[in-house]
Amino acid sequence: METKNVIYELRTKNGLSQDELAEKLFVTRQAISRWENGETVPNTETLKLLSKVFDVSINTLLGSPRKLVCQCCGMPLDDSTISKETDGEFNEEYCKWCYSDGQFVYKSKESLIDFLVGHMPNLDNLEEEERRIQYDSYLSQLEHWK
Repeated sequence: METKNVIYELRTKNGLSQDELAEKLFVTRQAISRWENGETVPNTETLKLLSKVFDVSINTLLGSPRKLVCQCCGMPLDDSTISKETDGEFNEEYCKWCYSDGQFVYKSKESLIDFLVGHMPNLDNLEEEERRIQYDSYLSQLEHWK
């Protein structure tokens, strides 16, 4: 979905007029109209404000052009699982289970692997050590563990 459609849908879903949204974002109604007509796209700072107003990620506002994955555990991310900073701003790098209140939950890759081995289904009936090797190999590709 294009940004213009996302903004329009979020605005109408939240029962806001263009004037009301413009007031919340400190822009003109004409700016909102131009975004919704696809003539322009909000700048970075305005996208951050829109993200807070509608409680969605910037990735969602831009039409989800990137497939987000937690850079700690590898879980796919959407607006319901993305972590937030202490100020409420979305952190699109991590899930809410790996990064909470401005801190990482897992202090080491080994502690995350311990959790995964204990809680993830063993669909291939692998021995624990084989599972640990697979998790380690996958997690080592993620930015947080590089």
